[in-house]
Amino acid sequence: MTYDIIYFMKRTTIFIEEAVEQDLRLLAKRRATPVAVLVREALDTYLTEHRRTERDLPAFVGVDRSGHTDTAERHEDILFQDLEPHPSPARPPREAPRAAETRARGKSSKRR
Repeated sequence: MTYDIIYFMKRTTIFIEEAVEQDLRLLAKRRATPVAVLVREALDTYLTEHRRTERDLPAFVGVDRSGHTDTAERHEDILFQDLEPHPSPARPPREAPRAAETRARGKSSKRR
């Protein structure tokens, strides 16, 4: 029986224009097939074509297939690997006093 075929299918309602519905019925009559079969075929064809055009996946898809078992432990390294550290405020570098100058200063302060 036909109920065996549609047992695992989900019933739905669609709204279409009258002209489309009339064309659909005429096509179904010419092919000697139910309108529901034509609608299912049309939806299947549309979705198949739509899936082909949307092959580009987000960058994070498949990250769990790296083969690494320590991802949970390394999550911060993985997340922040592309970030550069913040630059520190611009200050001129301090020059260390030269040893001779330091000694000279020490001697001159002792003499006074």
